[in-house]
Amino acid sequence: MTITTYTVSQIASICGGKVISSDNSDPVIRELLIDSRRLIYADNCLFIALVSERNDGHKYISELYEKGVRAFMISELHWKFLNDEGKIEQSNFKIPGKGPASPTSQLINLPTYQLTSSTFILVSNTLTALQRLGAYHRHQFDIPVIGITGSNGKTIVKEWLFQLLCRENIIIRSPKSYNSQIGVPLSVWKMAPEHNLAIFEAGISRPGEMENLEPIISPTIGIFTNIGHAHDERFVNQRQKVEEKLRLFINARYLVYCADYPLITECIQADMSYQNLKTFTWSRYHEADLSITSVEKENGKTRILAIFKQKTIDFSIPFIDEASIENAIHCLALELLLETLAPRPSSLVLRYSSLVPIAMRLELKEAINHCSLINDSYNSDINSLSIALDFLSQQNQQQKKSIILSDILQTGRNKPELYKEIAELLASRNITRIIGIGRDMVKNGHAFPMEGVFYLTTDDFLSLFPLSSFQHEIILLKGARLFEFEKISQVLQQMAHETVMEITLEALVHNLNYFRSGLHPGTKTMAMVKAFSYGSGSFEIANVLQFHRVDYLAVAYTDEGVELRKAGVHLPVMVMSPEEQSLETLLKYNLEPEIYNLHILGLLEEAIARNVTSIQQEVRIHIKIDTGMHRLGFMEEELDQLIDMLKANRDLRVQSVFSHLASSEDPGDDDFTRLQIRRFEAMSARILEVLDYPVLRHIVNSAGIHRFPEAQFDLVRLGIGLYGVGSNAQEQAQLRNVSALKSVITQIKHIPTGETIGYNRKGKAERDMVIAIVPVGYADGLNRRLGNGIGRLYVNGQPAPIVGNISMDLTMVDITGLIAPKSEIRNPKSEIREGTEVIIFNDEHPVTELAATLETIPYEVLTGISRRVKRIYFYE
Repeated sequence: MTITTYTVSQIASICGGKVISSDNSDPVIRELLIDSRRLIYADNCLFIALVSERNDGHKYISELYEKGVRAFMISELHWKFLNDEGKIEQSNFKIPGKGPASPTSQLINLPTYQLTSSTFILVSNTLTALQRLGAYHRHQFDIPVIGITGSNGKTIVKEWLFQLLCRENIIIRSPKSYNSQIGVPLSVWKMAPEHNLAIFEAGISRPGEMENLEPIISPTIGIFTNIGHAHDERFVNQRQKVEEKLRLFINARYLVYCADYPLITECIQADMSYQNLKTFTWSRYHEADLSITSVEKENGKTRILAIFKQKTIDFSIPFIDEASIENAIHCLALELLLETLAPRPSSLVLRYSSLVPIAMRLELKEAINHCSLINDSYNSDINSLSIALDFLSQQNQQQKKSIILSDILQTGRNKPELYKEIAELLASRNITRIIGIGRDMVKNGHAFPMEGVFYLTTDDFLSLFPLSSFQHEIILLKGARLFEFEKISQVLQQMAHETVMEITLEALVHNLNYFRSGLHPGTKTMAMVKAFSYGSGSFEIANVLQFHRVDYLAVAYTDEGVELRKAGVHLPVMVMSPEEQSLETLLKYNLEPEIYNLHILGLLEEAIARNVTSIQQEVRIHIKIDTGMHRLGFMEEELDQLIDMLKANRDLRVQSVFSHLASSEDPGDDDFTRLQIRRFEAMSARILEVLDYPVLRHIVNSAGIHRFPEAQFDLVRLGIGLYGVGSNAQEQAQLRNVSALKSVITQIKHIPTGETIGYNRKGKAERDMVIAIVPVGYADGLNRRLGNGIGRLYVNGQPAPIVGNISMDLTMVDITGLIAPKSEIRNPKSEIREGTEVIIFNDEHPVTELAATLETIPYEVLTGISRRVKRIYFYE
């Protein structure tokens, strides 16, 4: 592959910036980096310091310098900041061709660190500069470029077009769903001379954004997938949203869309800017270039009949949902357009029956022999491999890292060169072992410097490889569908219980960023991961929070903190309920206890005296004061004695002083909450005034961040809000649900009138009934109080009341009204049978509803989900 290269001075010229260098060098750039955590190769890398509402890339320049990066794109304002802070030495830097930098640029002070041998590109706005660079690079290539936008289906259409067209073309496409203001230029940057077709998607969430993306993609052919309600709140109406999305095609030659969305047609015809745009339409109901005459669903497949230029097209897809049908017809229309533009022998419809589903998310789950498994086995191109390795790098629970990797298919590249690049990529991510599957893997196995073993087929691996050799490691499963890696996933996963809890890690990060957006500058975050992270997991959640740079974690008990340390979590961890017998273990694992009374403080001092080999020179503690909740904490009259003990013991260092609000979410108690805050200010001030070092103060929880911003102090604690439960309707609307509890139907029974169901015969058939048995019970966390019609599970989106008592492992639900005669079933997916999915709670039926039925709080429901329920973690 020909790697994109520009010199720093070329990039500066393209972006309208200026170069400031310590040695007049003009390094060659091959890689663009926007996230300091995802550095692979420091050489020939340009770090672009983007600034967002929640973060500032300029903060990570020194970190990247230490890792070997020497080229940086920064904003002019931050250049002044670096110098005002004394972080750049004036004599080291000059503008090439102009001598030393001008004193008027405020290059003053001696440096805290000297970024010697470094080069900076100064621009007015780093995001705009990145986009200008992407647009310039795009216009170095004269090839067909397909641009895709719409409310839904963009990524599926892009990936299916790749499946359909990759045999005849060398295609560059957006990795995953890289369709944002940042993702689009990074995708286009990967265009290289060997590519003869490009497919990029573009997504927008507010007016004006598409104007930035259009010159970067500059599509020759467009696809407008559909109109939906995503981001409606940021547009005046649907028409404005359509008009904004259409801006992607302002200079395109052709546009493919469905004429059954008349608003698209109206907007095109109303705007003279599109008078030269040629359209290719399809429709199921109206006149169009491609007319869909029949759609028949049967046995998990859909047969589609269409007419194009008076000829009938007959093809099938292995899907029956309406979204997949629409996506497939978009692909067909695009292919017909391409065939019209450049006639070629056609066998295009034959490939549609082999389309494979697109997994939009990576899966992380427990695996055999104390391993973790990351499953990303829907494709194996090098861009998605890099993304999967990024996610692997976030996992620290096991030190050994293995990858099971199939051949990389349909790249059009020189094979030895391709596999050498892959080997370097794996080595840069500290992969300790590769298991390669496929002919190309076998031929190029010598390129991999780490331990490796190679097999021709997946079946060879399963029959010959000793699975017991997987021990205490994390395994990335990455392969093309052709290799059927689902067979490997099945044998490696730890649990086979059909009741699972799905955790969406991107939703967790979204919620974290929502709360961060409401913080004062400099306010730190402490994330609660106690009680198995509110049922969501332990190190799996902690690793993600650590990767996204929360400042502190908090657990309830020492053993929870020890589990995090053993899993490679290095963040500071506060233990909120330290117990006497665990104090020495707490010191051994560098955990920080909450001190809430003189007794536990005395026990800690004794443990310190006994534990002279502790790695902590000072034992960091957190002082809890009671401001009115009257649970744990020092009362005001105890502060003098506490202060005396702190002054007398120099082995202790107070990291924070904090308290707990009793009712921060309840407007009716706001006066009491403000009283607590005043008490906290006064009581904490007494402690801080006797200490000669900085101490953090914190009192607000998730609910208090936005309701009491004046009380954010130095740090806030994020609890249930992180996991998607808001304190009020307004906040709930901003949060994403993190978890879903699901099961399946294992058996269906027809029960005659008068029969009884379940233990103690509590369920009675007042009429002929059809019941479904679901393998979830109170041992899994389904509260027994939901039995006898109180609660309901959801089958195909419909409520199914619980019948009789809930058993330890099983629950029976009434599906009588949900069963339709087979003659009336048009969509086989709507048929209820053994194996049909059952929802306990999810996005549509949130845990708050289940909690309300139980007259309790979501905390109790979430923390009550048993560990025997398999957790599966998804990363979008």
